[in-house]
Amino acid sequence: MSMKLKIKRPNIKKILKGIGKFTLNIFTLVTIIGGGTLAFASYINPTPYIAEYFPQLQVGYYTLESLYADVKLWQDQGYIAWSISGGMIAVGLLIHIRSIGKLIRAIKASPRAILNAPINAYRKLRAGRDWIFEKVEYLNSESKKWKMAFNIAKSPYTLLRALGFSPQMAFSLLAVGGSVGGGVVVNETLLAERNFTNGDAGIYAAPNNIPSETLESAMMFRKENKQDNTLRIVLAATPVSEIGIYDVTIGTAYTSSTLPSGKAEAVLIEGTDVSGGTATRLKIGELIFEKSRCKSLDFSDITAHTINIVGNASDGQSISQTAGTARMRAIGGGHHQASAMITRGGTYDRIWLDAPNSGVNGKVDKLTLSNLWTKGGSCTLRQMDIGTLTIRLNEVGEGNGFATKEFTVATTVTAQVWNVTGNVEVSIAEPTTQ
Repeated sequence: MSMKLKIKRPNIKKILKGIGKFTLNIFTLVTIIGGGTLAFASYINPTPYIAEYFPQLQVGYYTLESLYADVKLWQDQGYIAWSISGGMIAVGLLIHIRSIGKLIRAIKASPRAILNAPINAYRKLRAGRDWIFEKVEYLNSESKKWKMAFNIAKSPYTLLRALGFSPQMAFSLLAVGGSVGGGVVVNETLLAERNFTNGDAGIYAAPNNIPSETLESAMMFRKENKQDNTLRIVLAATPVSEIGIYDVTIGTAYTSSTLPSGKAEAVLIEGTDVSGGTATRLKIGELIFEKSRCKSLDFSDITAHTINIVGNASDGQSISQTAGTARMRAIGGGHHQASAMITRGGTYDRIWLDAPNSGVNGKVDKLTLSNLWTKGGSCTLRQMDIGTLTIRLNEVGEGNGFATKEFTVATTVTAQVWNVTGNVEVSIAEPTTQ
């Protein structure tokens, strides 16, 4: 008895029909999205919003400036732009409907379909809404579980950071001690790249919390260069609501650290004398420099409305109170002003905040530098216009006697209101290396 195998042949016609339907749906989607995007661009140029979050965006030779010019040219077409974008949307819808005659016949066959259409559409939308909410709730619950898992996994690293170790040193200690596990590796390399909040060294284009690879490459700061442990903030056109650096150790104040080659300042806050360009200044609503230890503390080329110099102790001091006419100042920016950049704890070779772009002043509403423990270089602040400058409870000196003035406020610092009280000269040397 012989058996014959029946092989079911594929339905070529059905497959081709499916491919055709899929192709038409893709074409419809592309034309509608493309038409909608062009219609939006003919009304609003999105380039400033993109630049706010991706200031260095560039694809090949195509830059944000090129995109802005192209969108502006498109907007200048007026009704032509609207006709093209509207036509693309209409073509996409017509292809999706396939046949206007088929739609009309369906309406004639069932007149109540017109009356029931809004209700049916609402029911479908409601079902889709409920489905989306169910998925969102599920993802939220899973996200909380994963967050807890990674917090537990990275706890040794978090403990070392709380004790004041730099991110690199903490990670090295974990690796050497054999405590580093998969959770720490994932958290360090995949889920938590270098960022300002965690206290990681790098060059930050304010207000971005992630170091700028473009700036680091241009300024010879390489991500792979573990020896360069500078924290630098580059201010440009976007105003920042607040920058705060708290409880950090800088310069040669910790073991195996040196100032970067050719640098004399452990802390440098400045505008910039741009070579071949227009000098810049820092515009600051309120600047607070407090509770810090410096080899020398120098203020120069500053205009302020109010200056408070209270309770500082130094191994020699020279405070010039020069009258000025500066106004009260605050820095705003509305919806496009950046939120706060705050970091606490960590060790750095150097801290540097500046505005290096020709003719573009840096703007910060509130800048706080608190509990900076420095050695090996000066703390220098210059080229700024400030509403209120407060210098309080700092210790300054390198133990070389009162004849040399380690705490100086130059004659180029001017203010309408001066409040100078409780400052004393005492013998103070640089702190020992930690």
